[in-house]
Amino acid sequence: MTKLYGGQNMIAPLQTVLVRRPDEAFGAADPTLWHYTEQPYLPLAQQEHDAFVNTLLGNGVEVIYHDASPTDGRPPGLADAIFVHDPVLMTDRGAIILRMGKALRRGEEEAMARTLERLGVPIHYRLSGEATAEGGDLLWLDEQTLCVGLGFRTNAAGYAQLGDALAGSGVELVPVQLPYFEGPEACLHLMSIISMVDADLAVVYRPLLPVPFYKLLAARGIELIDVSDEEFVTMGTNVLAIGPRHCLMLDHNHQTQAALEAAGCRVAVYRGDEISMKAEGGATCLTRPILRG
Repeated sequence: MTKLYGGQNMIAPLQTVLVRRPDEAFGAADPTLWHYTEQPYLPLAQQEHDAFVNTLLGNGVEVIYHDASPTDGRPPGLADAIFVHDPVLMTDRGAIILRMGKALRRGEEEAMARTLERLGVPIHYRLSGEATAEGGDLLWLDEQTLCVGLGFRTNAAGYAQLGDALAGSGVELVPVQLPYFEGPEACLHLMSIISMVDADLAVVYRPLLPVPFYKLLAARGIELIDVSDEEFVTMGTNVLAIGPRHCLMLDHNHQTQAALEAAGCRVAVYRGDEISMKAEGGATCLTRPILRG
């Protein structure tokens, strides 16, 4: 039987990914409410997203569109739903449906569950109660090590329930305490400061790396590519691995791109003035891998 889901890592060849095309909710987003830098211009956002998808397709990735429409009678209004990475964690046992720490994003979780069930991906666990966790805070160092960023989006109850969900699987959870940075309204995920691009190579913004986490990376022998202050602002750390040392990233970050290429990486870039720069979400955020192999 053909495998439909799985891949407890960030760097194995990307086979199947979910995306969400920008819709009216994204184009009408109030920048103050959603913490965007500006209101996106929908026609250009859709053009950028279409080109982004074509880049994935051109690199051999199967792309499936996700429907994030609410079913509880509320009008569509989930502007951040284009960032499909966050409502779910994929495991080899099935999907763990998360619970968004950003209250405006509540509702994305069950919409994601419906899409995955339609695709034949089993729902292994659902976070509940006061637990919150977002996919951007969940980083696989390898198939048996899940680092969990604890900050404004993922809390201690979410960490505990992730432990329950993964019990008996042999996965070790590693807590990573995140800094205050710009406060609760800003989006600082664990993956805002690190992206894995190979088993032994990561792109990082070193000034925000917690010391115990930095020491763990060093102990694992993971080489670090440093992102400058200027390119941290333009999401130079937000790099999607299509495969080992095969990357997709925003086109603004020439220094980081050059450093990746010097480390032997093949780098594709996309234009994301509307879908990324205005809305705090890069290539990783725009994709939800459901199968890596």
